[in-house]
Amino acid sequence: MEITEVRIFPKEGINNKLRAYATITIDNVFVVRNIKIIEGKSGLFIAMPSRKIKEPCTKCGHKNAIRSKFCNECGSQLPVYAPPVSTNPEAGHDLRQAEHKDIAHPITVQAREYIQKKILDAYQAEKSKQ
Repeated sequence: MEITEVRIFPKEGINNKLRAYATITIDNVFVVRNIKIIEGKSGLFIAMPSRKIKEPCTKCGHKNAIRSKFCNECGSQLPVYAPPVSTNPEAGHDLRQAEHKDIAHPITVQAREYIQKKILDAYQAEKSKQ
């Protein structure tokens, strides 16, 4: 696998941890869009594209975002979302992350490191142009 193109789309905002979006092309035949470049506590990292997990309404079956209070289809009240109990102070971040599921992601550590390095190198190059 070779990443043949990386496009960076910087985001404005000083207080925002999201620094940019990236689009990569693999082997000139496959594109992955909406990879996030995020400023974390220990530096920049990437987050693969994801979608919000939805749960069905108990009355009509319409799928609503987790933590919704009322169904967007029939308006009935939904059961209260009870997150798992944790003693970890970082648990709030883990719970928010558990509400999303990756659409595409690397399977091996080596693939993830390769993708992250290519994207972050392109991000630094783009940043130095500005």
